[in-house]
Amino acid sequence: MFGVFFLSFITPDKKEGCCLYYSRKRPMMDLPEEMTTIWSCTNDKCNGWVRDNFVFLIQPICSQCNSPMEKGEKMLPILANTCPDQKKR
Repeated sequence: MFGVFFLSFITPDKKEGCCLYYSRKRPMMDLPEEMTTIWSCTNDKCNGWVRDNFVFLIQPICSQCNSPMEKGEKMLPILANTCPDQKKR
């Protein structure tokens, strides 16, 4: 839904004015989060990571710097992957 706001202001000659303001931003809602298994890059200079259920390899390699990745956890919004588990090697 688009929000409509009325803004009132005082002009330099002390008269009250009014205008409409349309906001295209939708209200932010709180997305439910859960502890999610991720793979993080082991290179200290790289901040790459990926969710475990979006990885195709058993031991993934960072797509940004080609370093090995290690398993960990991170608090993330819930996101469902509808594809079956396709991990290879």
